[in-house]
Amino acid sequence: MIAALVVGTAFYFDDVVRDFVAQHQNRVLHRFMENVSRFGDWPTHFALGLTLAGIAWWRGSKKWVRIFLSMLIALALAGVVGRGIKIATARARPPVKAEAVSHWSRFNSKYHSFPSGHVAASTAFFGVLFLVMWRIGLACMAIPILIGLSRVYIAAHYLSDVVCAAILGIVCALVVARFVLRKNGNQGSTMCG
Repeated sequence: MIAALVVGTAFYFDDVVRDFVAQHQNRVLHRFMENVSRFGDWPTHFALGLTLAGIAWWRGSKKWVRIFLSMLIALALAGVVGRGIKIATARARPPVKAEAVSHWSRFNSKYHSFPSGHVAASTAFFGVLFLVMWRIGLACMAIPILIGLSRVYIAAHYLSDVVCAAILGIVCALVVARFVLRKNGNQGSTMCG
């Protein structure tokens, strides 16, 4: 119920937020937000997860290898599901004036607004960390929040695209934590709930 209320509210305020952001642009902040968006995409998260898994393997920590690989699985799951939803919904990005969607425009990035792939991937990635090591994960959740703000600020997405992507990321993190990081031995003691 809470998620449905949040999603409904986000859709309701899409135009208000888009107009507010458009009226309050700052060149320096815009450049910063573009960089956040550029480095907040899935390849950077993938490289980070792979690097951390490699370091954990080199140090002999099976627990952390499993956590980092689970973060990568959640990232991939959110990416695949999010891409499918983008193609199915073909929602135009905020700068696109016409909402007319042809069969082929479904594959055009101008019509891939819903949901935000950046936010879904980042939330899934750090969501797994939050579920297994909540203090570290909570600090890292500032990253997907900043990425979400950047995607709205540079007019790549509507507020609802970002909110729904965050929910998708959370669901993917929960699925991976449930089925990949299920409680076993010492690993179970680090999981929340």
